[in-house]
Amino acid sequence: MESTRQGSDRQTPAEFPGPRLTFEQVWHALARSSFAVLGYVTPAGDPRSSGVVYKAVDHRLYVAVAPDSWKARHLAASGRVAVTVPVRRGGILSLLFPIPPATVTFHGSARVMRADPVEAGPVLDQLAPLLPPDRRSSSVLVEILPEGDAVTYGLGVALLKMRIPAAARGRVPMS
Repeated sequence: MESTRQGSDRQTPAEFPGPRLTFEQVWHALARSSFAVLGYVTPAGDPRSSGVVYKAVDHRLYVAVAPDSWKARHLAASGRVAVTVPVRRGGILSLLFPIPPATVTFHGSARVMRADPVEAGPVLDQLAPLLPPDRRSSSVLVEILPEGDAVTYGLGVALLKMRIPAAARGRVPMS
C-alpha cells in the first residue's frame, strides 16, 4: 500500500475510495457508448479479441455479426465472453488533449441467435440502427448477458483522479 510522504501530492488509497456507482449509472454509460472489445476463446483454448459495435437494450448488449465469422462460431461454442467498453471522457477537452477513456469491463454469457422475429423476438425492432431489415438475413445476433460485477475505471470520477488507481477503480454488481 502506498503511503503519504511529507510534502508529497501522493495519497494513500484509503484517502481516495473508488467511486460509488450504481447499476443504473453503469448501464447509462453502456447505453451511451456503442463500441466494445469482446474477449473469447477458440475451441482449442486460444484467446481472441474483436472490436464490435453494439446496442444496449434491457440490460443486455447486442452485436450483429456474420454467421460464418470467428466471433459467431467461437461464442456459440463456448457461450462465454469478456467485454470492455471504452467510455469517452473530457468533452471538448478531448479534442485538444489526449484524455484516456473511462472503461467498463465485465464477463457474461453469450447467445448466438438468428436475426429474425421468431428467435430474437420484439428486441429486433429496437436493434434497427445496429441491424437494418435488409441485413437481417445475412447476419446473426450475439446477445450478451452480464454476470457478476463490472469493474470500472475512471467512470464517475474527476479527470485528475484517473491518475490515482484507487480513486478511479469501481465495482458494481451487474445482475
